[in-house]
Amino acid sequence: MTFKIFSYIKFLLKSTNEHGVHSPFVFQYVTKCLYSKNKLHHKKSINVLLKTIYSFSFEKVCIKKNAKAKELVKQNFTKIQFDENPIDLLFVDKMDIPSFQKTRSEGKLHNDSLILINSIYDNKEILGQWNRLIALPEITVSIDMYHCGLISIRREQVKEHFTIRI
Repeated sequence: MTFKIFSYIKFLLKSTNEHGVHSPFVFQYVTKCLYSKNKLHHKKSINVLLKTIYSFSFEKVCIKKNAKAKELVKQNFTKIQFDENPIDLLFVDKMDIPSFQKTRSEGKLHNDSLILINSIYDNKEILGQWNRLIALPEITVSIDMYHCGLISIRREQVKEHFTIRI
């Protein structure tokens, strides 16, 4: 419990809103998606998942080991195709470097794919995995939202990390 309290305080001290974002892609994501008025779910990471699918009009989504989230997506987006490659959005509860590299080598991701990782501050180990993951040269965009994290491999994007309050 102490880890979560201190990590949240640290997060608040270094986080920003849309005014601290200089990337057009991330600025649009923050203003048109994350800060949009519609609230689709009470749990923040699930709300981000649903808002992201809606904002990008994603068609191919993969949700690993989270039946509740998958059911919510099915209810809200009837035309979503699950587990069709390449995927537009991958939602996972946990991701480390080997699982990222495996997903990438299997051709599941394209240039504009997003990976949304749930609960990146659950404990020190998961936060460490997140930090090692975003340090990879292939990851060009990473957004720490405390309740979840988003990574992307957009080749045209300069490598940047953002810490955004939601």
